[in-house]
Amino acid sequence: MKNLNQEKTPFFTKLKEYGESDVVPFDVPGHKLGRLPNDLSAFAGKGIYQLDANAPRGLDTLSKPTGVIKEAQALAAEAFGADKAYFLTSGTTGGIIAMIMATVSAKEKIILPRNVHKSVINALIFSGAVPVFVKPDIDNNLGIANGVSLTQMKKAIDEHPDAKAVFVINPTYFGVVSDLKNIVDYAHSKDMIVMCDEAHGAQFYFSNLLPQSAMAAGADVAATSMHKTGVSLTQSSILLTKGDRIDNAKIQSTLNMIHSTSPSAILLSSLDVARKQMYFEGEKGIKKALDLRNKMVPKFNEIPGVEIIGEAYALKRGFDFGFDSTKLVIKVADIGLTGFDVYRTLKDRFDIQLELAETYLVLAIITMATTKRDLDRLYQALKTISDENYEQNQSLPKIKFHYNFPETYVRPREAYHAPHKIVPLADSENEISAESIMIYPPGIPLLIPGEVINTQFLEDLDFYQQSGSVIFSELNNGYVKVIDKDNWQKWEDSDEL
Repeated sequence: MKNLNQEKTPFFTKLKEYGESDVVPFDVPGHKLGRLPNDLSAFAGKGIYQLDANAPRGLDTLSKPTGVIKEAQALAAEAFGADKAYFLTSGTTGGIIAMIMATVSAKEKIILPRNVHKSVINALIFSGAVPVFVKPDIDNNLGIANGVSLTQMKKAIDEHPDAKAVFVINPTYFGVVSDLKNIVDYAHSKDMIVMCDEAHGAQFYFSNLLPQSAMAAGADVAATSMHKTGVSLTQSSILLTKGDRIDNAKIQSTLNMIHSTSPSAILLSSLDVARKQMYFEGEKGIKKALDLRNKMVPKFNEIPGVEIIGEAYALKRGFDFGFDSTKLVIKVADIGLTGFDVYRTLKDRFDIQLELAETYLVLAIITMATTKRDLDRLYQALKTISDENYEQNQSLPKIKFHYNFPETYVRPREAYHAPHKIVPLADSENEISAESIMIYPPGIPLLIPGEVINTQFLEDLDFYQQSGSVIFSELNNGYVKVIDKDNWQKWEDSDEL
C-alpha cells in the first residue's frame, strides 16, 4: 500500500479517545486510568495514566494487529521505505534478537563485525548460530573500532559460502558507516540475507544530508531506535523488512515469543506520533541541527587540546561513503585528560550529560531537538576545562589499541549452556568464558561466551576498571564464569544443543 495519509496517528488517536472516555475499567492495569493521584501524576499529569491502557477492545493487539496498530505500522513502513514495519517496546535489542532468531538457525553461520552490540551476542545464544567475526577498522588515534571494509566482508563471504546471513552496523556508535550498498549487493549475489543494526541511524531515513539507510541500500531487515536519534520515548524502536528473503510470518511469531503480552501503549503511541513528526519535520529539523553543528565546529577546534572528528577524518581512513555528522565526536586527549575525566567533569561541574566517554574522546548526540544554547554551553564548558588543564605539547601517553579480539573456541550458545565454574580473574587466562563482559555504554562486549580469555583482555579490563568505567558482567567482583573443561567434553558429546 502506497501514498498513505502520513498526517494520521491511528493508534495514538484511538488511545487518546479511550483514555478520555467514560469507560468503566474492570481490566488491568490496576491504576484504572490514573484515578488515584500520586507523585508521578502530580509531575507528569493524569494523561500519562490515561494513555496506559492494556489492549482494550478497539485498540488492537501488538501480537496480531488487525486494526489501528496494523494501520500505524503500515504508515511507518511507508515512511521508512520498507515493506513491513513492526513496533517494538523492547528497544532495538528486541528487534535484533528477533531478526537473527527468525532467520539463522542453530549451527548456521552468520558473518558479522566483532564490535557488535551485546544484543547480537544474546541473539546468537538464543538462535544457536555460529558467528564468523570480521575485524573492523581499528583506529589507534582515537582508541575505537570503526566500520568493516567491503574487502574484508567480501573475503569473509567468499571463505564461508555456506553462511546464511551477513550483519552490518549502520552506523557505528561514533558515526562511521561501511560501504553498505556494495556489501548488500555482494551478499545478495551469494544468496545471503543482509541484516542491519541501525540503533543509531533512525535519522538516516529522513534526511538526504546523512548516509544511506539500510532500506535504501537494499538490506533485507533492519532494527532502528526511534528513541535514540528520532523523537520517540526510550525503549521504543521499529523493525523493518523489505523484499522476499525474509519470512515475515516467522518474524512476527518470533517477536511474539520475546515481546511482553502487555506492551506499553504509551511507547506504541510515541512511535506513532514520532513517525509523523519525523516524516514532516525531520528533513528541516535535521538540516537545522547540522547547520548549528557545522557553525560551531570551527569554534570547538579553536579550543586548545580539542578536536572535532568528522567526515574529513573518516575519509582519510577510507570511509568515503558517508559519516553521520549528528555524532559530535570530540577528541580531548590533547588537553591532558582522558575522555572519562572530561565526561565526569562536564556533568558534575557544568550539568552537561554526554552520551559516553572513551580513553581519548567523548561523544555528544545531536538531534533535531538540539538547540544553539546546548552547543554554546558545551563549548564554554570545554573551553573552561581546557583553560584549566591544557599545557603546550602535553597530551595523554599513546596507548596501543591492539583489538586482537579473543579467539572463538565454541559458539556462544554452547558456551552459555555448558557446565561452568567460577574462577578469579587473575587465574582465568586460557580459560573459555561462559559469560559476556562489557563496558556500558556502548555495550560492545570485550569478551563473549565461547571466547578464550587472553592477556590483552585482562589488561584491557583492568584499564577500564581503573578509569571508572561501568563494567557489566555476571559476577563483577574479581571473578569470572568459565567453562568447566573437566565436565564439558562429556556434556558436549551428548549433543544436547
